[in-house]
Amino acid sequence: MQGIKVGIQEVGAQLDIVLLSISGYVDTTTCQELTQLIQGLIKDQHIQIITDLGGVTYISSAGWGVFMGEIKGLREMGGDIKVVHMNPEVFEVFEMLEFNRILNYYDSVEEAINEFDLIRGIDITQSSEQPPESRQTIVSPDGSTKTKVSTGKPQVPVSFSNEQMAVQDFPLVEKIKLVILENPFLNIFEIRNTLKSEKYGEVKIGFWKLLALLRSLSLDTKAKRYRYYRSR
Repeated sequence: MQGIKVGIQEVGAQLDIVLLSISGYVDTTTCQELTQLIQGLIKDQHIQIITDLGGVTYISSAGWGVFMGEIKGLREMGGDIKVVHMNPEVFEVFEMLEFNRILNYYDSVEEAINEFDLIRGIDITQSSEQPPESRQTIVSPDGSTKTKVSTGKPQVPVSFSNEQMAVQDFPLVEKIKLVILENPFLNIFEIRNTLKSEKYGEVKIGFWKLLALLRSLSLDTKAKRYRYYRSR
């Protein structure tokens, strides 16, 4: 059975939430290493944890026990474990064992981060001057680990690039996203005025139509726009 790979990143408005991006198998041969990793985070006072299971193809009952064994203690400390991105097979077992009654599941990392930040009353529109740190930890069945630490600002891609077409020729939705990625703190009036600029093809759009589009994209508040920026 192959080992698991765990990427560790500090996220959230205050970079105090730990995102674990897990891939591989989580079973009796690898769950002990994952347990030690989570317990190490808790020992270092990292009690807000998100586990991204998008790369996990199988979790045994022992694997789920890793999360269940820590959740009570974390919540008593004011923390929690939130789960995101499960493939259909993993999610089916998750529901069948009724772990959905205990662990909070979200469709995206962004939703889980928002929940952590907002429930603690943190103003997520305040940016951090420090770039996020990420560590890539490879955990193998024999217990050996390798860790790589790196820092830097996240890349901010858009669906269309200037190399493919001029910004003026982008679809309206992509223009809106690009405006937000360039400055997530603009209000709706400022976004509207930016779209009117020559760079964006002098788009003329009414306030209510723009608001409706932003709502359809779940970008109708500054907090959501900033979170979208941070997630890209």
